[in-house]
Amino acid sequence: MSLSASAFALLGLVAWTLLLVFLLVNLRGLLVMSGRMAVNAFAADGSNTPGLGQRLARAHANCVENVPLFAAALLYAMVTGQTQITDPLAPLLLGARIFQSLMHLISTSPLFVWLRFAGFLAQLVILAWWLLRLAGWV
Repeated sequence: MSLSASAFALLGLVAWTLLLVFLLVNLRGLLVMSGRMAVNAFAADGSNTPGLGQRLARAHANCVENVPLFAAALLYAMVTGQTQITDPLAPLLLGARIFQSLMHLISTSPLFVWLRFAGFLAQLVILAWWLLRLAGWV
């Protein structure tokens, strides 16, 4: 059984979010095991963890906040048999999501913030296009 591009992107979005969770849990585990932080000292937003920890927490939170929007559109297309609308841009959406997260993890310098924004904007444009097409308005 081969996956459609939409199904692959959907699973990829979930897998990417899961990978970020795995990295976050491991980083926090290392901080606790090394005695650098108490197990109950972590701020939910990651603001009290070292630089990478903060960026990782934000990249994960951003996925949790936005992936459901993309997942809903992809699932709708799959359930209603309209993946011909989502398939062409689904790999680009997944790539843009991974790109955005990687830019988030690498740096908070202005250049990387602009790059991160470009990745996010690409995702928003794709989602808006899909919604217009799926609703039959375009």
